[in-house]
Amino acid sequence: MIVITGASGQLGRLVIEGLLKKIPAAEVVAVVRNPDRVKDLAALGVQVRQADYDQPDTLEKAFQGADKLLLISSSEVGRRVPQHRAVIEAAKRAGVKLIAYTSILRADTSPLPLAAEHKETEALLQASGVPFVLLRNGWYTENYLASVPVALQHGVVLGSAGDGRIASAARANYAEAAVAVLTGGDQAGRVYELAGDTSYTLAELAAEIALQSGKTVAYQNLPAADFEAALINAGLPQGLATLLAESDVGASKGGLFDDGHQLSELIGHPTTPLATLVTAAMQQ
Repeated sequence: MIVITGASGQLGRLVIEGLLKKIPAAEVVAVVRNPDRVKDLAALGVQVRQADYDQPDTLEKAFQGADKLLLISSSEVGRRVPQHRAVIEAAKRAGVKLIAYTSILRADTSPLPLAAEHKETEALLQASGVPFVLLRNGWYTENYLASVPVALQHGVVLGSAGDGRIASAARANYAEAAVAVLTGGDQAGRVYELAGDTSYTLAELAAEIALQSGKTVAYQNLPAADFEAALINAGLPQGLATLLAESDVGASKGGLFDDGHQLSELIGHPTTPLATLVTAAMQQ
């Protein structure tokens, strides 16, 4: 049996969809805070169990009978370490045989401040004694494509990444990788550095948006503080704006670049090209 935490999120749902193509629904467990959000999965025969990262007592029961568990990192930046610790400890008590964790690209050396909690979680896994595999996911291309409507409206892509190259991939590609690992054998101890096959700068992203839209769109590089202020002015919460600005600075230092092609090798086909994802974003 394979358990997926955070199953109502975008990545979790994609992973479950992939698993259902390979194993019976009854062998898939969706762990969520609010079961009402995954009624559609329950209707397909997926086991739905309620649990909360912040309520450790709920976790062990939710993990009972699991052979493998996918720990999708919490969305609550700043609270991830205690939440992940609770999951790991509950998994150990429940007798889980393998934990797969969605970490971040080169968590041990990444210049992104966001990597710190991932690095700590990896250390917790190492100390737990439970066999584990690390899915060190690079950036989701969707993180940048969310700004396409604004770029088309104002003719500019804002950022603080300078000329840093970004080897992002579609969320669906990372989900495929998780499915491959969860359904494959001999995964314990492996560390996958996962990123897109090709990279781009934010200036090249702006050029692609311009090419496909027929409009003038340019990249404007800003100091991190100015970019953060622009994001807040656009309506983003302070915490998210800070995270995105810091991540762009990390990208300028090579933190989102990788050319190892481990992702495409794992999923058995090339990662989705930037141009294809830009097209999809413009049609939304």
